[in-house]
Amino acid sequence: MKLSFSTVGCPNWRWNEVLAAASDLGYDGIELRGLGEELKTPSIDLFSPARVSGTRGELAMRGLSVFCLASDVLLHSEDGNALVDAGAYIELARALGTPYVRVLCDSWGEPGPVDEDLVYKRLRALAPAAAAASVTLLVETNGVWSDTGKLKQLLGAVDSSAVAALWDVNHPVRNFGETVQTTWNNIGPYVRHVHLKDSVSENGKTVYKLLGYGDLPLREALSRLKGVGFDGALSMEWVKRWNAELEDAGIVFAHYVYQVKKLWQEA
Repeated sequence: MKLSFSTVGCPNWRWNEVLAAASDLGYDGIELRGLGEELKTPSIDLFSPARVSGTRGELAMRGLSVFCLASDVLLHSEDGNALVDAGAYIELARALGTPYVRVLCDSWGEPGPVDEDLVYKRLRALAPAAAAASVTLLVETNGVWSDTGKLKQLLGAVDSSAVAALWDVNHPVRNFGETVQTTWNNIGPYVRHVHLKDSVSENGKTVYKLLGYGDLPLREALSRLKGVGFDGALSMEWVKRWNAELEDAGIVFAHYVYQVKKLWQEA
């Protein structure tokens, strides 16, 4: 396995601070969810066609990779720009040598009604371009898709090697009370990238905690991944951008490296 953190956890950091932290703390790479005030990564100058080659070189000099582009593309809504925006992320992933683009197939928050047929049609439409770019689109276990039985049906219907799953360990547990065994039985073969964080449920609300300070079955989840020789990234998704009260990234990212290695060894 490899270690990664999402830039959603450090919304106020500059690019050089992101790279320095990843390198100094012993990460293998990062997951891009915007930078600074800009959430649309293809719109950031560092990743423009004129500069992306230099940015990729800078990453390589530090021994770092971008494992996933966590896009803001909404495949479940009637957004007419969704396919064009997804295409921009696919092209950026190709230019960066990034294997995965996460697309949004449900809104954040509580699971709600989703036009599942629209999601299916758009994934089918995007799959050929993704495959041609050697990129895989990832549907996250989020919202209605944290019911991983439903996600399994979607991925089976799309039936493309260019469309797979991002396993956020938190959401199936908190949204639907799934066990790790149920989740793994449903989507294990599709998992390419993992979001890790810890949490507890307080008065029906999910409260995020430092890894090891919540009660998510993290060791069991890692055991499933370790058992199949998972060589993708375990990405720390610390949602500081939308939860200012959470601990700062400097504390959380350093703690994560120690704790996730410990859990992996014990799994």
